[in-house]
Amino acid sequence: MTAVRVSVAYMPLVDAAPLIIAQDMGFAQSEGIELDLIPAPSWSSVRDMLAFGRVDAAHMLSPVPIALAMGLGGAATRLSTVSVTSVNGNVFGVGKPLEKRLRAAGFAFDFADAKAAASALAGVCERPLTIGVPFPFSMHVELLRYWSDGTVLKDIGINIRTVPPPLMTSALAAGEVDAFCVGEPWGSVAVETGAGALMLPGKAIWNFSPEKVLAVRTDWAETEPDLLGRLIRAVWKAGRWLAKSEVRATASDLLSRKAYLDVSAELIDRALSGQLTINDRGDHRQVDGFLEFHAGAATFPWLSQARWIAERLRRVHGVPALSDEDLRRVVRPDLHRQNLSGPGYDLPGASAKIEGSIRIPTAVASARGDIVLQPDRFFDGQVFDPDS
Repeated sequence: MTAVRVSVAYMPLVDAAPLIIAQDMGFAQSEGIELDLIPAPSWSSVRDMLAFGRVDAAHMLSPVPIALAMGLGGAATRLSTVSVTSVNGNVFGVGKPLEKRLRAAGFAFDFADAKAAASALAGVCERPLTIGVPFPFSMHVELLRYWSDGTVLKDIGINIRTVPPPLMTSALAAGEVDAFCVGEPWGSVAVETGAGALMLPGKAIWNFSPEKVLAVRTDWAETEPDLLGRLIRAVWKAGRWLAKSEVRATASDLLSRKAYLDVSAELIDRALSGQLTINDRGDHRQVDGFLEFHAGAATFPWLSQARWIAERLRRVHGVPALSDEDLRRVVRPDLHRQNLSGPGYDLPGASAKIEGSIRIPTAVASARGDIVLQPDRFFDGQVFDPDS
């Protein structure tokens, strides 16, 4: 049987791994499809390629489909999130001038305490920080704003500047930004080139944040339900494969190829293992769960996480709230369940939860009874009840 080609846009990031692995390790072929993976130079390109029909699906920043539904982001096409492809995986880093001032002030770069990091920055900054991010509607921006709003950083202020991930290091080295929040391997590239140092993993702000999603046009999901199911299953199987520690070397080598990320396998392994080099002195920090593809129902598109994103966008941009009905058209746990309902799959019984309330690994009701949700604490201890 001839495989059906499905075109997919992606950005060259470690968290594109489920799509790359789905194609290269045969998970797509096992579903009777072939993924035509198309790299993009920027997130706006990924959005436009999907919105205007250049591709069938995309590796997408989790807030983008929600932002479009709220009239933000410049495209009228409706997109649907059918899976989460990665949880966590971002790093916050600073340029050399800030790193030197922080060291002179005695900051230890513990890579864990978001409040201490904010206080340290406030102590050495006399003007608002200019922070590079990959896209205005991204978890990078939402994490930074949440962190700033809840700490002394709000007294200094932050200016957000959009910089495509592969250009983040050069922007930092040129002094165009003081700091950055970006997905790997581009934070590690900044460290390796001596342009900056890593200060926090994104999970230090929100312990289990949905980073990238598998997005499709809503009309494509409705007209191609069979292809959609095959795509969801192939990417889910790839994420499960990536969760095995023994495949890290293979995955790193594959992702490092020129056709994909075109960086050393060692840099990619840092993200997959959570063993990060944080500065050009060679200091290391271990971050368990730095980047998740499968554990803790990582692929599940929670309506509660979508509501958190929608509320953050509403507050900042002053647009009307997204109704529950509209939110359910954008974020589709129903389609995720429908296409992962056979033997070997296990999904949560609920579609929403109180975000930030899980402090320890917690078993929850699921089809097979095997789901254990991972801690999802916000750095400030707050919780978000989507029904409140």
